[in-house]
Amino acid sequence: MQKLVPGVQHYSWGSATELPKLLGVEPDGTPWAELWVGDHPRLPSTVAATGQELSANLPFLLKILAADKPLSIQSHPSSTQAVAGFQRENELGISLDAPDRTYRDPNHKPELICALSPFEALCGFRRPSDLVSDFGAIPALAEVSARLASGTTDQDSLASTVQWLLTLPPGEAAELVDAVGQAMPLTRRLGRLFSGDPGAVVALLLNHVTLQPGQAMFLGAGVVHGYLEGMGVELMANSDNVIRGGLTPKHIDVPELLRTVDFRPSAPAIQTASGPRYRFESVGSGFWLTRIQLGEEQRFSPVGPELVLVTEGELVITSGVGSERSDLLVAAGDAVFLDQADGSYRISGSGVAWQATVGH
Repeated sequence: MQKLVPGVQHYSWGSATELPKLLGVEPDGTPWAELWVGDHPRLPSTVAATGQELSANLPFLLKILAADKPLSIQSHPSSTQAVAGFQRENELGISLDAPDRTYRDPNHKPELICALSPFEALCGFRRPSDLVSDFGAIPALAEVSARLASGTTDQDSLASTVQWLLTLPPGEAAELVDAVGQAMPLTRRLGRLFSGDPGAVVALLLNHVTLQPGQAMFLGAGVVHGYLEGMGVELMANSDNVIRGGLTPKHIDVPELLRTVDFRPSAPAIQTASGPRYRFESVGSGFWLTRIQLGEEQRFSPVGPELVLVTEGELVITSGVGSERSDLLVAAGDAVFLDQADGSYRISGSGVAWQATVGH
């Protein structure tokens, strides 16, 4: 059992205040976007007692995400797509750290996000018939509506419409974003941040949801999504593979997005945590995320490597008995790594913790 010091990513879309508040430190004026817990090579946690980087070959990465501005419209590849894409870019001689690289490893990247505050997001395509009904009275969306209505299947309609939008010449895209923004607040909001980006119109094709604290959604391969604002706990496969379509200064790979996205309409399945211990569903991901609401002592038996991250209160994690007993005092922002060799452990105190485990 090892107490960890998580790392912080200062991306431009991050909040300047939320993560510092959680960690009990003074804001420094920079955006604190993500708190990383795990051994991802880009930002491994360090072991508090030794200062050494954690090296546990974890199959997942646990984060706290604090977004003040929208992240990109994006999706993640399946395992098969990731292996093929990684090999293809290697053969092309694209450096792993090149800014124009899409596949940085051969792994899939499913993820689950659970809100700590109201968390606004876009996730999955809506049905074309519903979109046409909503857009019908808006002249600026007439061409979008016509394309959505022209396909033989919902999947074809959405694929052709998204392709048309994301491949518009810059001048035409800017005109469309400006015109649609006059009628649609979401496009106007995104267009102000990402001038002329057709992703501000693609956003209208997606389900617009706000997760309340304790609510979560799981995102599998090919699901287009974008996080807009809020704070949440995120668990994902230990991968850097993000296929971006817009609303970002980072590398956008429209052809690969169009090739790998699932264009079938789908509404996100919202899961709501309840009780002292709630495990969120994440089928096929290789991981589980469990919210632990502490009021009385709870016991756990690891079946593989685990991470525990505290977001509220002050807790004690105890492993072993007698002379082998070890106690760790942890508070908001603290994290602990446990292995199967540590045996069963107990958590006591009052607060909220999040447990990342290997899925079966």
